[in-house]
Amino acid sequence: MVPGEENQLVPKEDVFWRCRQNIFDEMKKKFLQIENAAEEPRVLCIIQDTTNSKTVNERITLNLPASTPLRKLFEDVANKVGYINGTFDLVWGNGINTADMAPLDHTSDKSLLDANFEPGKKNFLHLTDKDGEQPQILLEDSSAGDDSAHDRFIGPLPREGSVGSTSDYVSQNYSYSSILNKSETGYVGLVNQAMTCYLNSLLQTLFMTPEFRNALYKWEFEESEEDPVTSIPYQLQRLFVLLQTSKKRAIETTDVTRSFGWDSSEAWQQHDVQELCRVMFDALEQKWKQTEQADLINELYQGKLKDYVRCLECGYEGWRIDTYLDIPLVIRPYGSSQAFASVEEALHAFIQPEILDGPNQYFCERCKKKCDARKGLRFLHFPYLLTLQLKRFDFDYTTMHRIKLNDRMTFPEELDMSTFIDVEDEKSPQTESCTDSGAENEGSCHSDQMSNDFSNDDGVDEGICLESNSGTEKISKPGLEKNSLIYELFSVMVHSGSAAGGHYYACIKSFSDEQWYSFNDQHVSRITQEDIKKTHGGSSGSRGYYSSAFASSTNAYMLIYRLKDPARNAKFLEVDEYPEHIKNLVQRERELEEQEKRQREIERNTCKIKLFCLHPVKQVMMENKLEVHKDKALKEAVEMAYKMMDLEEVIPLDCCRLVKYDEFHDYLERSYEGEEDTPMGLLLGGVKSTYMFDLLLETRKPDQVFQSYKPGVMVKVHVVDLKAESVAAPVTVRAYLNQTVTEFKQLISKAIHLPAETMRIVLERCYNDLRLLTVPSKTLKAEGFFRSNKVFVESSETLDYQMAFTDSHLWKLLDRHANTIRLFVLLPEQSPGSYSKRTAGQKAGGDSGNVDDDCERVKGPVGSLKSVEAILEESTEKLKSLSLQQQQDGDNGDSSKSTETSDFENIESPLNERDSSASVDNREFEQHIQTSDPENFQSEERSDSDVNNDRSTSSVDSDILSSSHSSDTLCNADNAQIPLANGLDSHSITSSRRTKANEGKKETWDTAEEDSGTDSEYDESGKSRGEIQYMYFKAEPYAADEGSGEGHKWLMVHVDKRITLAAFKQHLEPFVGVLSSHFKVFRVYASNQEFESVRLNETLSSFSDDNKITIRLGRALKKGEYRVKVYQLLVNEQEPCKFLLDAVFAKGMTVRQSKEELIPQLREQCGLELSIDRFRLRKKTWKNPGTVFLDYHIYEEDINISSNWEVFLEVLDGVEKMKSMSQLAVLSRRWRPSEMKLDPFQEVVLESSSVDELREKLSEISGIPLEDIEFAKGRGTFPCDISVLDIHQDLDWNPKVSTLNVWPLYICDDGAVIFYRDKTEELMELTDEQRNELMKKESSRLQKTGHRVTYSPRKEKALKIYLDGAPNKDLTQD
Repeated sequence: MVPGEENQLVPKEDVFWRCRQNIFDEMKKKFLQIENAAEEPRVLCIIQDTTNSKTVNERITLNLPASTPLRKLFEDVANKVGYINGTFDLVWGNGINTADMAPLDHTSDKSLLDANFEPGKKNFLHLTDKDGEQPQILLEDSSAGDDSAHDRFIGPLPREGSVGSTSDYVSQNYSYSSILNKSETGYVGLVNQAMTCYLNSLLQTLFMTPEFRNALYKWEFEESEEDPVTSIPYQLQRLFVLLQTSKKRAIETTDVTRSFGWDSSEAWQQHDVQELCRVMFDALEQKWKQTEQADLINELYQGKLKDYVRCLECGYEGWRIDTYLDIPLVIRPYGSSQAFASVEEALHAFIQPEILDGPNQYFCERCKKKCDARKGLRFLHFPYLLTLQLKRFDFDYTTMHRIKLNDRMTFPEELDMSTFIDVEDEKSPQTESCTDSGAENEGSCHSDQMSNDFSNDDGVDEGICLESNSGTEKISKPGLEKNSLIYELFSVMVHSGSAAGGHYYACIKSFSDEQWYSFNDQHVSRITQEDIKKTHGGSSGSRGYYSSAFASSTNAYMLIYRLKDPARNAKFLEVDEYPEHIKNLVQRERELEEQEKRQREIERNTCKIKLFCLHPVKQVMMENKLEVHKDKALKEAVEMAYKMMDLEEVIPLDCCRLVKYDEFHDYLERSYEGEEDTPMGLLLGGVKSTYMFDLLLETRKPDQVFQSYKPGVMVKVHVVDLKAESVAAPVTVRAYLNQTVTEFKQLISKAIHLPAETMRIVLERCYNDLRLLTVPSKTLKAEGFFRSNKVFVESSETLDYQMAFTDSHLWKLLDRHANTIRLFVLLPEQSPGSYSKRTAGQKAGGDSGNVDDDCERVKGPVGSLKSVEAILEESTEKLKSLSLQQQQDGDNGDSSKSTETSDFENIESPLNERDSSASVDNREFEQHIQTSDPENFQSEERSDSDVNNDRSTSSVDSDILSSSHSSDTLCNADNAQIPLANGLDSHSITSSRRTKANEGKKETWDTAEEDSGTDSEYDESGKSRGEIQYMYFKAEPYAADEGSGEGHKWLMVHVDKRITLAAFKQHLEPFVGVLSSHFKVFRVYASNQEFESVRLNETLSSFSDDNKITIRLGRALKKGEYRVKVYQLLVNEQEPCKFLLDAVFAKGMTVRQSKEELIPQLREQCGLELSIDRFRLRKKTWKNPGTVFLDYHIYEEDINISSNWEVFLEVLDGVEKMKSMSQLAVLSRRWRPSEMKLDPFQEVVLESSSVDELREKLSEISGIPLEDIEFAKGRGTFPCDISVLDIHQDLDWNPKVSTLNVWPLYICDDGAVIFYRDKTEELMELTDEQRNELMKKESSRLQKTGHRVTYSPRKEKALKIYLDGAPNKDLTQD
């Protein structure tokens, strides 16, 4: 019980249950509301923001109940887009409800349903300006109050396509609604062209400087004297007027940069804002000569200082007066790890004198000797506008990189400069000026960071391209007293990023309302004094001197102060105070802006669609783009299209009309009868960026009538003649999806005049998918007809229609038609001669005992031994003869033999044409490929693979990567197997590999057998999978127009692309005149590039119509043979890898046998006369020499070999030292530090992997004492080149290991590079001259060998402003 008065005691349980019941009641009420809302129809509203209030117009979607009032719709839209409700309008868009174009009422309680919104459909609305004023962006409550300052953003904002900034620059608290538009801040942003943020920051600072802006407005442009495009002051004047009067959120700066003489590439160059300030001021001075503003820059920004040297013995002082436009302040003194804490501290350091003593003593003119002296700077006059540059960019001499110093440096809002002024009378005579005082030092105003000295050559130094410059400028006398040097801060130019790149923006205080703003490209927002303090820089944690070299940080880079002097402090000119020429300029710019706004509105409501027209006279299809306002009627669009196609003098206007057209399918979709007055926006479905259809301007003759096109489908009808076995060209018929097959037959019968009763219609739904339409009552839609269709029609009285469709003659003919391609085959230039005739005789007579002499070679000194090649050749010929004999027995007797002979003779000799009328040239081969011996089949049809780099690709890929030219060969990085890729053919190389692997067989699929295709069409018993497969082949002579040349013969071949390459080569045998194993097939690609096709079991599916093929004579690879590329290893040459020739190695062959085969080829092709014991073969991995192959090693047993394999051939100086696989051959090279040079390579053969043995061998060949030997492993690709300036300290010398095969050496194979040296030998000391000379030589040497050179940063482009807008005048100066 709760204690209290007796009548007020309430049980705790009752209170709990009462609260619980209330909660349940509320929840029940909510659920009922949700349930009712779920049953209510909903309205989908799509609202497109078409205003210019934001850089990117938003598109929002709302799904609201139909009973929602319009007032609530406006509230939801306002919340979604971040606008103040009541400052924008909503109107119907995209041609929907166009009759009611008045804006919707934002105060109405009318429901969406009553306001003509359609439930269940898309309702398009446009968000537009209200009464010509842009919508006001909703402000966040957090914009006031210091406690929420952390939620505001002053850093650079994310921009689409921004370059040169990183993700570090983007505040996590940023949102669009926190950025105010011009109606709130009163300021307009500047668009970043690409990397022009530095320019935008400076322009906004100058615009916010009253004295500069007012003076610029007073200057009047004389158009008669200068081109406005190249006038920098005029374009700045225009820009300032737009910044002050424009209603846009941001404006472009392209006109200003064009007046600088810059092109679009300059927008992608980021420059230093201080450098731009200096160069632009110089350009303005040159443009303002002989005007009232001639001395404006000096009056506002120029100060004076004295550079002096005082002798400490006699007191004599030499000095000179210098001028400056900005003061560079060092962040950290050179060599110090401590930064200056404040701007005041840096200013004191700037004027702190230094003592010249010791070797730096000063030669005194009065003492006539070198004396100790004091050298320093004194400020004599401070400008009205004081510019301080914080030198945050430095150079790290350790890493040789530019760095940015992100240390904290505070700066006050008010700066008292009276403590830094020197009020001496400056009575020292000018003749006593000391020339030594001009020497550069850190912080000197003579450094390249300072403003100009107004000397005659400053035009080039400052980036101004002039023919000549004026003399020294007049320097005004200082007129300020110490007690009046109080400056107030009004601009902070901030850099965010690193020395490698970043982003600039400006924080500027307005003198009108004393409010700080962030001008960040196109975004302008209010900020506070606390935000300014965040730009002081610095970070938490201790950092080393150069620890922030590549860090990204945000801090102040340039500070601009204005002198607090009520007599001089100006205010911005009011509108009524503008000079007359500025008032005129404002008016012109407003008119231009209004015109642009109207043009944008027109563009937003313009439909742009492709327009086609078949010229009624020329019969040529013309193409154009029709741009028509959405509210224009169809008849107006017809008139526009009529004029656009220049048909006024060809045909009357009433003989033209626009119809809906599909150009891709060449199909007329529908016509627009009775809709001549309908708006185009409604006909086309609204204004869209792209349309899924086109328009056709259809024409007719005066005596004709336009046909009405209803939405239907286009059908291309091909008539099939079974007797002639031909397929006719298509006839286009218009059909409708609701038609039945019977009605469709009658429609076709009228179009092609064939009887509908016996008509068979076959629909090709997709490639090789044929469907016979057999159900008369079925509709075309149910049969699968779509927008564009192809059908084949046959109407004969043969019994073929009674057969099953897949067994019918019609199906076979259509199947052949779908898969037949036309190829052009170029036969070899020269006749095979007697060899081919003997081959033909062999085929006819079945004599398998005679082997051609060209295919038999005597190997070695013993003449009775045949080479591996000869043995394989003999076996091939026997199997070939047997196969041909079996094939001839199945044909028509001797006619097959005589036909083959006549075919060959007809191709080879024109004199035999008369006797060979029955030749195969004009015959069709329609025969089945049936081979009973799969081993014979595979061993017979081999093809070489000159450049088959990717051994796992499909036929297309392998053809592309193949090449018949050895010099153009692409090399594999190593001989490791590459994972298989999916082929384009229906056969799967991958699956056959997997099957072989599962059977436990060794995967040697890189041989000729597997390269020809491992998924054979024969099963294990050797029977054909399809017992009878008809493969269409037809060849006939073809007279090529060009490229045939004398002695060349062309064939035009029609062939089923499902045929294998092996069968295709068999069919070509009679035309080539040799067996398929003695010629190669090359596919010709664009630019006449030829690549060999080598996979015999892959089909021709990758070929397409009119592809060209070149046939070349040459023995193809046989089973168990490999194409090998042989390179010569030249260890001490500049290019150590030189291609020699292509060779053939066979499985089971020893290394010595392959060397014997190579000797005659090297002599004939390369001019190398070598004995078998004076060269070796070794593994080649890219350019690295590897394992040495010993003579007794056997390929495929001891040495893994693959297709397109590569080996090194190395000529030996003496007897081969490598005798066993346990030995290790390394390449050593001595480094001589005292001479700064490397000796040539010497091979060292080790019996083990012992480091001690390596030291002993190196000591033995060099004469260096064993204890003084130091060695290191070379890095990178052979020959492991390294600069002699780096080798002494960059390599890991003398590693602490006992064996070579452990970390960090990992020398486990032959060919490793070892550098060694004498540790007692001293490194040569180089002068700067010698080092620079050596650096040039080494850089040149390493570049020639293709090795990486020391990092060289991108050369920065100089910032220049061209006064005459012609950068070509300064091409010699960079």
